[in-house]
Amino acid sequence: MTMTPQSPAGRPPARSRGEHGVDIRADVAVVGGGIIGHGIAWEAGQSGRSVVIIDDAPGTGASWAAAGMLAPVSELHYQEEDLLELMLHSSGLWPAFAAGLETGRASREPGADGPDTGYLTTPTLAVGADAADRRALADLRGVQQAGGLTVEPLTVREARGREPLLSPGISCAFEIPADHQVDPRKLLAVISDSLPGSAVRVRAAGLLWEDGRVSGVSLAGGGTVHADETIIANGLESASLGGLPPGLQLPLRPVYGDILRLRVPAYLQPLLTSTVRGMVHGVPVYIVPRQDGTVVIGATQREDSLSGAGIDAPVTAPVGPVTPAGSAVSAGGVYQLLRDAQVLVPAVAELELLEATARARPGTPDNAPLLGRVAAAGTGLDIEGLIIATGFFRHGVLLTPAAASICRQLMDGDADPRWAPFRPDRFSGLSAGPAAPAHTVTIDPNKETA
Repeated sequence: MTMTPQSPAGRPPARSRGEHGVDIRADVAVVGGGIIGHGIAWEAGQSGRSVVIIDDAPGTGASWAAAGMLAPVSELHYQEEDLLELMLHSSGLWPAFAAGLETGRASREPGADGPDTGYLTTPTLAVGADAADRRALADLRGVQQAGGLTVEPLTVREARGREPLLSPGISCAFEIPADHQVDPRKLLAVISDSLPGSAVRVRAAGLLWEDGRVSGVSLAGGGTVHADETIIANGLESASLGGLPPGLQLPLRPVYGDILRLRVPAYLQPLLTSTVRGMVHGVPVYIVPRQDGTVVIGATQREDSLSGAGIDAPVTAPVGPVTPAGSAVSAGGVYQLLRDAQVLVPAVAELELLEATARARPGTPDNAPLLGRVAAAGTGLDIEGLIIATGFFRHGVLLTPAAASICRQLMDGDADPRWAPFRPDRFSGLSAGPAAPAHTVTIDPNKETA
């Protein structure tokens, strides 16, 4: 178990060693060290709370593979109006969120410069390969405009004037000014360096309960973290955490995706200046340029982990001490991504393939996150000391500032009714309804409910 230094932004957790291992006392315990968990921990630290973040391999799951598109407009899907509101809200928080991290870095490292988080406000271009793709993107634009979103049509000539390496054979192009990007790996590193708490590199075993409320986390192999608030943000593993409230169902499913990283040779740089989201014969593909001369191409979506073939291992060397489940890369997925990306940008064929990565993203039945407090069975009243933030599927990076802000509001006792549709207990029949109560209750997790 290793600890990272305490940032001066918050009070340090109290640490001691008991009969059964390390014992830590903090205001907030965050289970899960991905983008969401790090963002929540950082926000909690900004409020002056002491924070512990618990993960045996932080940042090596879905966050490591993510492309980092901040695309509430492009990600609009039919009948997801509540999710659109949350995505737009989070998109609006991103400038201040990124600036706060940059300011924190500058105070720690005088003279540091550059877009350290990789946050860029360059627009996104949506392009189609054939006539059917043009019709599909035009239909989607109608839905986007009906929601008050800005999507501007471009001629092929205009699009190629902005991005000369686009294929002259594309059928259409649209500019989406509000869809931006961030580099998740840089973001994770920056937040990790600025966390106002101690990272505990060990797996969480289960929730601790005391006097009918959640009081912290037990650690695998022994040891405990006692906290006033415990936030479960460990993705797919959330549902298997021990000691969850009786009756609570977290219906998470793994959705696997392959993603590629390639180096652009000097004579082709910049390959692109904007993110390109394409539709190629009905199949989506995106190309995200980075400032270091690389691009990210993604992402497939499949339900099969390939683990049945006995090849559940990464193509590249493991990033951390634990190789995430579902990290086997699909050969067909790699072929599909390279094929379709070349239809839109033929010069992709001349790039150097650096990395092929696959990870499982936590999906839910309605593709919306599980975010908020949960009610005690039979009461409709929220359980004290527990917040859940998981199931972000393909929106985790985009929704990080919103998740962090919402969790901070809940810890402050301020529940915003706009986000009640995302309550984690909505599939369990535990909450009182869409307008969930702001008050809390204590329960005995070992007692069966009627």
